[in-house]
Amino acid sequence: MFGPIGWPEIIGILIIALLLFGAKRLPEIGRSMGKAIREFKKSFKDVTDELDNDELSSSEEKEKK
Repeated sequence: MFGPIGWPEIIGILIIALLLFGAKRLPEIGRSMGKAIREFKKSFKDVTDELDNDELSSSEEKEKK
């Protein structure tokens, strides 16, 4: 139904964002979105590392029995 987003669509989205938020707010919004994405990735990595550690410790306990 919808194809991939091309350059004309990206430019249209940027123009709409510029009109909605203004030139001063766009860098702030981009910075805060970048921080949010980094925090999400860090949290996701922490959870997967914790699950991996739990999995390793449970398999080591099974081997000891």
